[in-house]
Amino acid sequence: MCLAIPALVVKIEGDTAQVDFGQGVLRHVNISLVDTRVGGYVLIHAGYAIQTINDNEALETIKLWKEILSKEIE
Repeated sequence: MCLAIPALVVKIEGDTAQVDFGQGVLRHVNISLVDTRVGGYVLIHAGYAIQTINDNEALETIKLWKEILSKEIE
C-alpha cells in the first residue's frame, strides 16, 4: 500500500517546490505532475506531488494523521 501525505506549498522554483509538512518539516519535492500554487496543498508520495487537494481536505487529513500518530505514541 502506498501513502501520500498532504503538504503546504511555500515556495516554487521551476518544477520544484518547497513544501511544509508541519512542525518545521520542510522538503523539496517535484511538482511537474501537478498544477499548483504557493499556499495550495498537494499530496506527496516518494518526493513527488501527485495531486492537488483543497484546503478542507488537506486539513482534515492532517488532523486524522495527528490522531493516528498520537495513538502510536501512547
